[in-house]
Amino acid sequence: MTGITLVTGAGTANAEPAPAIRWAACPDNPAGECGTLRVPLEWNRPTGRHIDLALARHTATDPARRLGVLLVDPGGPGGSAAQFALSGFFSPEIRARFDIVGVDSRGTGDSLAIHCADLMTGRPTTYPATETEFTALLRFNQRVLGQCRERTGPVFDHADSATVARDLDAARRALGERQISYLGLSYGTVFGQQYAEQFGDRVRAMVLDSVVDHSVDTKHFMGDRAAAVDDSFVEFARWCDRTTACPLHGQDVFQAWEAALVRADGQPSGRQDLIDDVYRALRDPDWPWVAQLIAAPAPVVAFEPNYESVRLATVCQDFSLRIRTFQEYSRLRAYELRRSPLMRGSLIGHDEPTACIGVPGPPANPPHRLDIRDAPTILVLNARHDPVTPYAWAVNLHRQAPRHTVLLTYEGWGHVAYPRSSCTRGGADTYLLTLTAPTGSCPAVEP
Repeated sequence: MTGITLVTGAGTANAEPAPAIRWAACPDNPAGECGTLRVPLEWNRPTGRHIDLALARHTATDPARRLGVLLVDPGGPGGSAAQFALSGFFSPEIRARFDIVGVDSRGTGDSLAIHCADLMTGRPTTYPATETEFTALLRFNQRVLGQCRERTGPVFDHADSATVARDLDAARRALGERQISYLGLSYGTVFGQQYAEQFGDRVRAMVLDSVVDHSVDTKHFMGDRAAAVDDSFVEFARWCDRTTACPLHGQDVFQAWEAALVRADGQPSGRQDLIDDVYRALRDPDWPWVAQLIAAPAPVVAFEPNYESVRLATVCQDFSLRIRTFQEYSRLRAYELRRSPLMRGSLIGHDEPTACIGVPGPPANPPHRLDIRDAPTILVLNARHDPVTPYAWAVNLHRQAPRHTVLLTYEGWGHVAYPRSSCTRGGADTYLLTLTAPTGSCPAVEP
């Protein structure tokens, strides 16, 4: 179990080499090596408290042709990068040529994981219709934030993505690498963006798959995601129209959806649970399951185990999600509904800003235009019909740094593009192996 210690005389944060990592066989995966990395709790106070971060690596299976270290992160936030590094996600050639290393970011996995989901029992509606309901949500959130901070300890206030980027560079130094390659999925793309901004000259190659745009304000954080999930629902309806196996084939899918919502209003769980379940099914996408949910609703597995907890310490400090009044919320909710008349907004695009209601002060790592002037060419990868991280965000990131990014579009569906086809996987792998960035797009593959 990782913890916090007081260290003195550690020197400056970047000048001193990071302590050596003591590797041992992972207890639950003997094929991998596990260890801990000691870093300052606050990077601007390198002689103060230190914390231990968990990490794991899968060493290159062809060491004679080893290219270096590939740092990876599965996103969330809340996913364990250490477990991800040892997973079967990566192609055999990538596993042969790289040491694949995952560092559990602060508050996740075995790096002082934040577990506060039990404190959220009884949460008021996150769709307040009155001033009274908004105030109830605000006060509830403030209580949860205080209790979660007290339970978690000081790491709760030092888990933003800019800080995580400094942890990743400490890992690079501890591994003895002059440069690293990086592959981040979903929220892992925010960690990657921050690393490329702060340590661009230490990047050999970087793949950002399914981009979270760190430049957006609250309005676009909510509205762009709302529009993206409606786009994915339209794609599902088109699939039903052309696919006889769809349970709703031959019907007006949009009318069937509205009828399902009306039926759900008469159930104890209500329509929002149905909307949220369909959203989750669209991520894969599992279109037959979406059709089944509309025909006869059944629960869907929710998000990562500590996602709802760690987002309070990370997402709320990476974005200016500070909805202060019911009037401001009402304007944002109306904008969501204009962008998303079918799905009535995005689960994650609505839930994260409302979870941050009551967070005091400005974010530690506020959103801003991307500045990666010292970085090499970075590969940006995104599905055109991604309901979670809008394609528009990948386009916008490329526009912010056109000389330092290449956009590879997967013309299909779902969240996370790398494993979708031989084209997406091959394009990313070739780039990581040869530094030759792909051009154009990858055709869709029917789910």
